[in-house]
Amino acid sequence: MNHLKRYVAELVDTLDQLPWTSIQDVLGVLHYARLHNKQVFIMGNGGSAATASHFACDLGKGTLLPGRPRFRVIALTDNMPLFSAYANDFGYDQVFSQQLSNLVCQGDIAIGISGSGNSENVINAIQLARERQASTIGFVGFDGGVLKNQVDICVHVPSNCMEQVEDIHLMLEHLICTCLRDALDKDCYPLPSIFVREPWGLRLNNEKSVHAAGDIYRS
Repeated sequence: MNHLKRYVAELVDTLDQLPWTSIQDVLGVLHYARLHNKQVFIMGNGGSAATASHFACDLGKGTLLPGRPRFRVIALTDNMPLFSAYANDFGYDQVFSQQLSNLVCQGDIAIGISGSGNSENVINAIQLARERQASTIGFVGFDGGVLKNQVDICVHVPSNCMEQVEDIHLMLEHLICTCLRDALDKDCYPLPSIFVREPWGLRLNNEKSVHAAGDIYRS
């Protein structure tokens, strides 16, 4: 019983330390992507692969609202014939970047999920996304690893327990998708300022983004 309570207590303590500003920024970028027909690509390994697939499912289906745009979202973990072909012919470290190379365009969103932050195949795909001027988001744990400093927005879960990092990553995707499903106002999640400043960002300021979304949300 003590172990059970300790596990939950550690989860609660970690939840209190989450980077809420970064989470808000993720909402802003994904809200923009929905309004402006941008693609969203999600990837991860092991438990994070399951979270990537779950995230894509919830963005694609769980955010549906009558008369609102749908997310164009793909989990790069789901096409196992293609995944295994790239792994066999190019190496496991290229399974996500090779898929992304066929699809990603400027202004799209690439989301990498890695508990350690050091998954080479995720890092390679994020690097490719940046080269294509897509916007990048990372969900990490532990010390954030390499991925923490490779993405435009990093959601860092400050825990050294992989199971708890994965617990919270899944919780966060549910939180994000629930917020986006209930986003009935075009102004509710503004685009983060980094995407105005950085050359690989979405290249629209908040004013233009809101203006472009106006027709969609006009009743």
